[in-house]
Amino acid sequence: MPLSHIEHVLIQTADMAATRDWYVRVLGFRVGPSPDFKFPVCWLYLGEQDVIHITEGGANVSENRRRYVGQDSQATRGSGVIDHVAFRCTGLRAMLAHLRAEGVEFRERQVSDQGLYQLFLHDPNGIKVELNFANAEAAGLTPELRASDLPA
Repeated sequence: MPLSHIEHVLIQTADMAATRDWYVRVLGFRVGPSPDFKFPVCWLYLGEQDVIHITEGGANVSENRRRYVGQDSQATRGSGVIDHVAFRCTGLRAMLAHLRAEGVEFRERQVSDQGLYQLFLHDPNGIKVELNFANAEAAGLTPELRASDLPA
């Protein structure tokens, strides 16, 4: 069940374009491919790695976003705009068994166009953690929700 590296941070904002443009202009990120989650997202890359994900925040986020990722904060300013931190992992079945043995609640999600099987859980401080595994590790598993099943 090893975690290999931090993968990305999701920022929720009231102004996706201004946030995107700032990271591109000021820090040198580039806009790259984003999956179709059926809610607005923008992925920013350093080299070939997506590092910052941007989505709408505040009180009026889409129902698709709430269903897929959840929303723990309606903040659009300050540290509360960081929705979650994501890690790349291997050993999906071992992690599932470990989380169950520890009594940790989690949600299972899948985004096929990115080849990811995802677990969402919360640390003791209420910080959302996303664990990403290759879809190949999920053969025979059925997630609670697939991004492709969300309405357009």
